[in-house]
Amino acid sequence: MQRLRTPVSVGVALLLTACAAVKEPKPFTEDENKERAKVDQLRMYEQQEPVTGPITFYEAAARALKYNLDYRLKLMESALAANLRDVSSHEMLPRLVASAGRSGRSNDSGGTSIGIEDRQVSLRPSTSEERYHTVAGLGLSWSTLDFAVGYYRTAQKADQILMAEERRRKVAQNVLQDVRSAYWRALGAQRLLPQVDGLLSRTQDALRQAREAQDKGLLPRQEILAYQRALLDSVSLLTARRQDLEFAQAELRALMSLPPGAPMQLVDAPDPALPKLGADLSQLEQVALVRRPEIQEEWYRKRVNQRDLDIAKAQLWPNVGVSLGARYDSNMYLYNDQWRAAGIDVSINLLRLLQLPSLNAAQESQSQTDDARRIALSMAVLTQVRIGALRYSLAMQELQFANQSLKVDTELLDYARSAKKTSVGSDLEVIRAEGRFLLSRYQREAAQSSAEAAWGRLYNSVGLDVFPQQIDSHDVKTLAGEIERMTTDVESYRLIGAVPGDGSPNLAR
Repeated sequence: MQRLRTPVSVGVALLLTACAAVKEPKPFTEDENKERAKVDQLRMYEQQEPVTGPITFYEAAARALKYNLDYRLKLMESALAANLRDVSSHEMLPRLVASAGRSGRSNDSGGTSIGIEDRQVSLRPSTSEERYHTVAGLGLSWSTLDFAVGYYRTAQKADQILMAEERRRKVAQNVLQDVRSAYWRALGAQRLLPQVDGLLSRTQDALRQAREAQDKGLLPRQEILAYQRALLDSVSLLTARRQDLEFAQAELRALMSLPPGAPMQLVDAPDPALPKLGADLSQLEQVALVRRPEIQEEWYRKRVNQRDLDIAKAQLWPNVGVSLGARYDSNMYLYNDQWRAAGIDVSINLLRLLQLPSLNAAQESQSQTDDARRIALSMAVLTQVRIGALRYSLAMQELQFANQSLKVDTELLDYARSAKKTSVGSDLEVIRAEGRFLLSRYQREAAQSSAEAAWGRLYNSVGLDVFPQQIDSHDVKTLAGEIERMTTDVESYRLIGAVPGDGSPNLAR
């Protein structure tokens, strides 16, 4: 009894200590929070290639794909799904269990025997077990139920890997769409910000001169107030546009995950000619139904749900268990303290068979629900393709109108400059003309970026991948070249992976 009392007392003391230790929550200290924030910030920008020159659109897309934190998260989810698949595959293997232990009791075990008919004691009290003895064993067991459950769960994890891959594709497509929209707006900001800042400075000078003229009474009060009103309206409009331009550059920086203070100079090349879209959209719709990641993910989800019902059905049928093992017992009273054992066991829960009709009905309902959800999603995808094509057509019309407006305002500015005189009113006309010209430039750049964004949304709605399968293995320059090549293939009368003349639909014509 004394030998048992000590370990029991130690166990109770450890249990009570553990319970007392978790009663009070322990928040992180301010220094720990600061250290964690510092480490997280370093991890945001670690292993990034430095920016060494002006950034093209394809380099911006490559940096966004390679360093975007959302995309990194999806890569980690794919890796996690693969690891979970590997874990599930081990459930199909037999179980090999090694065990060892020591048992004890405060008195001797044992007993007596009595006659069945006369109930007389036939043996004196005896024991065949030591009070303290050691046991050990090594056993191998396998059951058909464990194998079936492990098989179906491994198949589920394999499908979940494919689902994670489709989610990764979708994130990459969204990143490229966002970069396409932000890049051209940021390029417009780079082009316009110096001119806007210069005109704002000149407008402020003109406003100051107008106030001085008002104080000296050089012009009629109504005329000078109207002049100031016009200048203030110009300042207000230019300031609002300037904020939009600043936001565009900040958004592109965030998409590329550039560190604070890192240089960002965009290549100021002529705007590329956007392709014309064919009138027949039925082929694009068919491509979207095949290639959209969301539809493919739902298709895999149906198989995952089917596996759950397969597991439930597997538990209805007989389970066959096979066991092999070796045992050892240090009990001195045993004649054989070492032995080998083998066995086979077949069991079935007969009452569980009553679940079979319900499981069949659930399987049918689950299949119909999965199909209905996928078909509803497919309808939404077709609508997105149609809306994307319409949005792109309207954006191209808006771009044409913006080009015409810019041409007219450019001519008006040239006329105002050529007709400029020394009077304040002429200065105002020049400033007004420059303001209209910059506004037209802004609208033209906005129309260009809107058209590019609409083209990117059309890419996204069709589900096209214009990036390689492996992204981390490429540096920024190589990845940018791959994205440019694949984009050129898409816009050169064929889809990614299609062979000319094989009947594949064309995106651009």
